[in-house]
Amino acid sequence: MKKILVIGGNGFVGTNLLKKLKINTESSEIFSGDLNENNSDNNFLIDVTKPSSFDCIANKGINVLINLAAVHRDDVRPLTKYDDVNVGGAENVCNAARKYNINTIIFTSSVAIYGFAPPNTKESGEPNYFNDYGRTKYQAEQVYKKWQSEDKSNRKLVIIRPTVIFGEGNRGNVYNLLNQIASSKFIMFGAGKNKKSMAYVENVVSFIDYSLSFKPGLHIYNYIDKPDLDMNNLVSKVRLSLFKKNNVGIRLPAFIGISIGYIADFLSMLIGKSLPVSSIRVKKFLATTQFDSSICQTDFVAPFSLNDALSKTVRYEFIDDNSDKPIFETE
Repeated sequence: MKKILVIGGNGFVGTNLLKKLKINTESSEIFSGDLNENNSDNNFLIDVTKPSSFDCIANKGINVLINLAAVHRDDVRPLTKYDDVNVGGAENVCNAARKYNINTIIFTSSVAIYGFAPPNTKESGEPNYFNDYGRTKYQAEQVYKKWQSEDKSNRKLVIIRPTVIFGEGNRGNVYNLLNQIASSKFIMFGAGKNKKSMAYVENVVSFIDYSLSFKPGLHIYNYIDKPDLDMNNLVSKVRLSLFKKNNVGIRLPAFIGISIGYIADFLSMLIGKSLPVSSIRVKKFLATTQFDSSICQTDFVAPFSLNDALSKTVRYEFIDDNSDKPIFETE
């Protein structure tokens, strides 16, 4: 019998994963660990930066750890939080696995380890991170790989590197784009031919669930919902859903967008407060962030197409009234 602990279970991916696991794994017992504790017997207060917080799982018979906990916003301060949570957290998770004889770890890393990578970069792509998030996710992977290498025949490590994840209730970068379009404040910078790989949350958690069946060993997969859309198609699809207009609206040259980003950086430095626009965000918008995956070599089938996932998310956020539903302030 699998006894699964989802670390970061109160977050966006974690909440969706717990729902999936409770539906699909009737022969398993599911536990959640997060910074926010509730009164359920199967929910624990776990801070991955504190080794002692894992003492709460003693004698529970847990044999699978799924670590979703991470620091990943662009504006995290102090910068040492990236190392404390992403790298130190990985070390503490592995030490807990050693202490309690847990032989399966599933870790959600990120395509951020590749940085501004060549189009269709696969799992064999070279690490070329450009920020602390990508760096610490890559370093965390090395911590987990060391743990797995200590007992290769018995330990199973699954590293999943999702591209940007979106879905109902999330307040990350994709939502920010959709919200700008919905509020008629969106301006397209550049030619719009740059492609963006995306991942729908229900598909991501379905793959995590699927990976529980993998045999012992090291398994590394990018997660992307194909086919990739370029910005023209993405914006046009959203505008069609919202306004019945199959176009991108106002368009300005890329250099104007970058200039606005640098001005925002300067103002942010003066006032000591992050602004919705920054040079790095504009560069991300203009960049092609297109990845490929070896998942196609498995039998996994995503339950939702990318078009259906976008339609579901747009309807949930901007057409139907879901104001009483939880939201997740992530990026």
